[in-house]
Amino acid sequence: VQSGAPLLELGDPSDLEIVVDLLSIDAVRIKEGAKAEIVSWGGNKPLHGVVTRIEPAGFKKVSALGIEEQRVKVRLTIEEPFEQRLRLGHDYRVYVRIIEWTADEVLSVPLSALFRQGEAWAVFVAEDDVAKLRTVVVGRKNGFHAQIVKGLEEKDRVILHPNDRIRDGLRIVERASS
Repeated sequence: VQSGAPLLELGDPSDLEIVVDLLSIDAVRIKEGAKAEIVSWGGNKPLHGVVTRIEPAGFKKVSALGIEEQRVKVRLTIEEPFEQRLRLGHDYRVYVRIIEWTADEVLSVPLSALFRQGEAWAVFVAEDDVAKLRTVVVGRKNGFHAQIVKGLEEKDRVILHPNDRIRDGLRIVERASS
C-alpha cells in the first residue's frame, strides 16, 4: 500500500440524499419541502422524496450539445425506509420528478387541443356536431396538459389536433375511438 493511499471509505448507506442538477429557470419554481418522485432507480416502484435544500449559487455546465447552461443543485431526502431501497447506493443514477404545483380540482385540456388565435389561446369545442371557436385563458402547463382558468366548463368537449380546415361553425363528425 502506498503511503497516503485511502484504505477505507466510511459512510452510512441508510442515510443517502439525492442531489439533482436543475436548470436555474426550473429551480426558481421549486420550493423547499416540495414532494418528489424518484424513478428509474432500479426498484419496482418509485420512491418518494422531499426537497430539503436548493443551493443559493448556480454553476455553469456544458450540455452534450455544447450549450452552456446555468444549473443549480437541489437536494432531496428519501422518505422510504432503508429496507425498501437496499440496492440504491452512492453515486447511482436516478430520475427525479419534483412536484412544482398541485391542486385538487383543475379544469385542464390536452395541449394538443390548444392553438394561438392572435395573442390569445383558443380551442374548438364540439357543440351539437358543430365546431365552436372559444378563446380560453391558460394557467399552468406541463408537457401534456394545460390548466384552463377561463373560457371552458367541465362538460365541454374539445377537438384534439385541430387543423387549418376546422373553423367556427363547421359541421363535424366524431371519429370512432380506436
